[in-house]
Amino acid sequence: MAFMKRNLNGSRRHPMAAILVIAAGLAVSGGGYAAATAAVQQANPTTAAASSAQIDEGHKLFLANCASCHGKNGEGSANAPSLIGVGAASAAFQVGTGRMPGQASGPQLMVKPVQFTEDEIAAIAAYVGSLGPGPAIPTADQIAPNGNATRGGELFRINCAMCHNAVGAGGALTQGKYAPALTNTKAEHIYEAMLSGPQNMPVFNDANLTPTDKKDIITYLTYVQKNPSAGGYELGNLGPVVEGLFIWIFVLGLIITITIWLGAKSN
Repeated sequence: MAFMKRNLNGSRRHPMAAILVIAAGLAVSGGGYAAATAAVQQANPTTAAASSAQIDEGHKLFLANCASCHGKNGEGSANAPSLIGVGAASAAFQVGTGRMPGQASGPQLMVKPVQFTEDEIAAIAAYVGSLGPGPAIPTADQIAPNGNATRGGELFRINCAMCHNAVGAGGALTQGKYAPALTNTKAEHIYEAMLSGPQNMPVFNDANLTPTDKKDIITYLTYVQKNPSAGGYELGNLGPVVEGLFIWIFVLGLIITITIWLGAKSN
C-alpha cells in the first residue's frame, strides 16, 4: 500500500517497474509468436512423414541440380530466390511440372519435360520443406475430384477465370507473361499452385480458399478436362470475342461471297 500511495502522490516509480513491464511484454509477444507458429505448422505440416533418409537424398539432389542458383542451403542468390519457408508444395510443383531446373531467364518459367522421377521429386520437396515451415504436399483425399463441381465452377470463375479463362484455357498477361492452360494439369499441381502462388499467381491459403473450396475447384477442372464441349467445335475455349470474330470473318464472309456469286450468275 505504501508503494501505491507513493506512486499516486507523484513520487518516482520503483526501479524494478520498468524491468517488470518489459519482461511482461516480451513474455506476451513471445508466447503469441510461438502460438501462431505452432498453429501455422499444424495447418501446414512441412515434412509430413518425411524420413531423414528421404531428406538427405533430397539434399544431395538439391546440391547437384539447384544449389548453383538457390544456394547450398536454399538461402537464395542474385539469380534465384530463397527457398526457406516456401514449403514442400512449392518445390513439388516447380520440379514436378518441369519448370525447374530452369534453363534460361525470361518473363516466365516454361513447362518442360520433367527431369526427375516421382521418388526424386518427393525427396527434393521433403528437403525444401525441411528448410522452414510452409505448405505441405496435398494428400490424396485433398485432391480427389469428388467435391461439388457446380460450386467449384463458381469459385473458379470468381477467383481464377480472369487469368485462366472460365474453363481453364489460359490467357495472356502483361510483359510477355501468361496464365497457363489447365486442360492437362494434374490435380496435385493445381492444388500446389493454389498453396504456393507460383510466379504471377497469388497465394490462396486456407483463409482465402478452404480445403473444401480447393477440392471443389479441382472437381470442376477435372470435369472440364474429361468432358468435351457440348456445343461443337469450341475454338480453343477462348470466349465470346474469338467466337464473334470467327462469325464476322468466316460466316459473314461466306454469306457475302455467296451473295456476290448469285448476283454474278443471274447477270
